[in-house]
Amino acid sequence: MWISGYVTGNSFAKDSPSVGIVRASGSGKVSVSATNEHLAVPVALPYGIAYAPPIGSQSVVLPTEAGNLCLGVIGEKRDDLAPGELMLYSAGGASIVLKNDGRVLINGRAVE
Repeated sequence: MWISGYVTGNSFAKDSPSVGIVRASGSGKVSVSATNEHLAVPVALPYGIAYAPPIGSQSVVLPTEAGNLCLGVIGEKRDDLAPGELMLYSAGGASIVLKNDGRVLINGRAVE
């Protein structure tokens, strides 16, 4: 009896992390099309930051004991940032850049 239970419990592939395309986004959750469809998956965010990943972006989905979790979207290559610099930006084009030399740029203009 224990053998059939063991075989049944271990014969199915466990979910693994996957990369897919965001198909719906809002209210702190996303739906992602990857190897499987992941519907209404919560998005993991740093404290104090809120965003809705844009539809069409590539997202990473990680299975956890509590269910699937969206780790965020895969970032775009930025040639305008040096190592150590930080940019916050929106799909509409607004941006804040923290430069290594201490400057802060808001929409490309230095703020002092």
